[in-house]
Amino acid sequence: MTTKASIVFAHGLWADGSCFNKLVPTLLAEGHTVSCSQHGLDSLAGDIACVTRSIEHVPGPVVLVGHSYGGTLITKVGGHDRVGALVYIAALAPDEGETSQDQLNQFAGTPVFENLDVSGGRIWLTEAGIGDFCGDLPEAEQKLVLATGAVPVPDLFDQQAPGTAWRTKPSWYIVANDDRAVHPDLQRAAAERMGARTYAVDSSHVPMLSHPDFVLDVIRDAARSLAA
Repeated sequence: MTTKASIVFAHGLWADGSCFNKLVPTLLAEGHTVSCSQHGLDSLAGDIACVTRSIEHVPGPVVLVGHSYGGTLITKVGGHDRVGALVYIAALAPDEGETSQDQLNQFAGTPVFENLDVSGGRIWLTEAGIGDFCGDLPEAEQKLVLATGAVPVPDLFDQQAPGTAWRTKPSWYIVANDDRAVHPDLQRAAAERMGARTYAVDSSHVPMLSHPDFVLDVIRDAARSLAA
């Protein structure tokens, strides 16, 4: 009997592992081991360590899935020998020597960054900005996203660490066509640069919540490639 690939998720800003809660039950029911890294957005190094712990806790091979800033994390840690495939969801994917902010700066600014509150040593997403983050979700789900999200330190996107896993590991990329957080042009350019198998969906920044079946199909495709 072939063991199915494990799935490890890495969340982005203003999120936690629960942002994948529409994917996890199905993947578990289909026989995958699943782990959602619960990193605190305190530092790039600390978040990398947290995702690495999840990778090392599950059996290999691993499909590593990153949303938004989680794409930076899987880019840094995906060289791990247990990782066989990378799935990016509306995600950053900085090259070696490039920070998350460097990659963002190459494209036009997006509306979500106009509705932030920097206080208490953190950058908070405000209620006025939640529609730019996940506006295609029902209002109750938008409020849940806002209530459960981890909050980053202000310089998180300027921090640097080595690793560019998409140069050596097969990659899949889901472009969110209606994204108002990570510019869709950035997403398309990132997918092209890494030579990813690319899929596009008319979604806000959170396709795993607004179009979970679409995202599941892409993860399944990556997992099948490891089984083969």
